Amino acid sequence: MSLPPFSVTWDYRCPFARNAHEHLVAGLKAGAEWDVTFVPFSLNQVHVDEGGLDVWDDPGAAAGLLAMEAGIVVRDRFPDTFLDAHVALFQARHDEGRDLREEAVVRAVLDEAGVDSAAVFDEIKAGWPLETFRKAHEASVNDNRVFGVPTFIANDRAVFVRLMSRPSDDGQFSIQTIERTLELLTGWPDLNEFKHTSIPR
Repeated sequence: MSLPPFSVTWDYRCPFARNAHEHLVAGLKAGAEWDVTFVPFSLNQVHVDEGGLDVWDDPGAAAGLLAMEAGIVVRDRFPDTFLDAHVALFQARHDEGRDLREEAVVRAVLDEAGVDSAAVFDEIKAGWPLETFRKAHEASVNDNRVFGVPTFIANDRAVFVRLMSRPSDDGQFSIQTIERTLELLTGWPDLNEFKHTSIPR
């Protein structure tokens, strides 16, 4: 299936972002030839009260942005390790219950994923990852009215998605999952909302 370039937002706090991004990574590793951009988005910033201090400017909010800044550094400076580190940070938060607000935890996750955590934190201390984070978040809001994660963006259209499944051992399942999502976004824009009233358990 031929797909246009697309972007997907993430915040490591969200389990639905975890599901979508695990599918993205599994699909890419299974050979999907997607032109996909991973876009950081802050759920903390979304929940700032009107007139409140933006998280980018609030020293008290810094710990909540740390893992995202680390993800941005790995994406931009160590791209060969990004997919593994990206999944590892999600799994640390949601499967292992580790606190990604703690620098020691983020460093350990990166090291376990084969990333030089010292190099990553040197970049964070330089300040550019926070500015990159802010600009990406604000562009998503201003250009596409993004309000949450994961949001898929393609052809100037954006859709907030909740995928209920996680990847299986079959990478084709992840490819189909992502491509079905993109086909609805780009091929059938008449579908605005489709939500089950209950989730079978």
